[in-house]
Amino acid sequence: MSKPLHMRVGSSSIIAGCMKWGRWGANFSTGDYDRLIRQCLELGVTAFDHADIYGGYTTEEEFGRVLQQWPELRPKLQLISKCGICLVGPERRLHRLKHYDTRASHIRASVEGSLRKLHTDRLDLLLIHRPDPLMEPEEVAAVLQDLLQEGKILTAGVSNFSPSQMDLLQRWLPLRAHQMELSLCHTDPLFNGVFDRCRLYDCSIQAWSPLGGLFAGNANMPDHHRRILEVASHLSQQYEAGIDQILLAWLMHHPYGLQPVIGTTRLERIQAAIAAEQIVFTRQEWFQMLEASRGEEVP
Repeated sequence: MSKPLHMRVGSSSIIAGCMKWGRWGANFSTGDYDRLIRQCLELGVTAFDHADIYGGYTTEEEFGRVLQQWPELRPKLQLISKCGICLVGPERRLHRLKHYDTRASHIRASVEGSLRKLHTDRLDLLLIHRPDPLMEPEEVAAVLQDLLQEGKILTAGVSNFSPSQMDLLQRWLPLRAHQMELSLCHTDPLFNGVFDRCRLYDCSIQAWSPLGGLFAGNANMPDHHRRILEVASHLSQQYEAGIDQILLAWLMHHPYGLQPVIGTTRLERIQAAIAAEQIVFTRQEWFQMLEASRGEEVP
C-alpha cells in the first residue's frame, strides 16, 4: 500500500529533531549546525523540528546563524516550531515557575521571536506545544488565522493534545499536523482516539520519542521494555537491521504515513532511520511487536 506523502512535512520519511543540537545536548558550534543541516539535506531530510524553548530559548538562534550566513539554504528546508510552554531561566527572568501560555499576545510574540532568531520570514509549521487548561480556543484560532494570512506561518497544528482538545480547536481552525509521543513503549494514541482524530481531520502525524527511550541506559527497565527489546532483537537478526531500525520500521509500517522525529545528532543514525522505511513487516510480525508492548494478545 502506498503511503499518503501529501500528509508529510518535507520530502523525507523522517523529521530532524533539533532539541538536542544545542545547550540541551551536543552544544553544537555554528559549524556543527551547518554541517549537519547540509548532510540532512543531502539525504533528503528537509524538515527540521524546533520549539521556542529548546536550549533554554537559544537553539533557534544558534540554528538561525547558519541561515543568516547562507540564506540560499532556506528555500531547501521546512522549519517547524512550537510555542506555549514557558520555562524559568536566565532568558525569561519574569517567569517564576513553569507554566503554559496560549494567549494571542504570547503566541504572536513567540512566532515573531522564532522568525527573528531563525532569520526567516515564515515558519512552515507552527504547533501549539502543550494543551493549556486556560486556553481560549477562539482566541488561539484567531491569532493563528491572522498569522496564516500574514504569511508568517504556512500551516498550523498542535502537539500532545487529546481528542477532545483537538475537537475544541478544530471547531474554529483546521488543524494540519499533530506531533505526539508515539512508540512501541507508548502506543496510547493508537487506541485513545488521537490517531483517529488525525485521520478524520487529515492532520499529518509526527511521532516524538519514536524509540521510547529504550536506549537511555535505564537500569530499572520496565517489563514491557524488556519484552519489546527481545522481540526486536529477534527481528533485527531476521531483517539484518539494527534494533533501532526495527522500532522505527514498526511505526512507519502504518499506512497513514506518519513521520518519526529523530532527535539524534549523529549522521549515521539519521541514515539508519531513513533506511528503516525499507523494512516491511508481515501483519503478524507487526502485531507480535504490539503484543510485546502490551504484554498480552489483542482482544
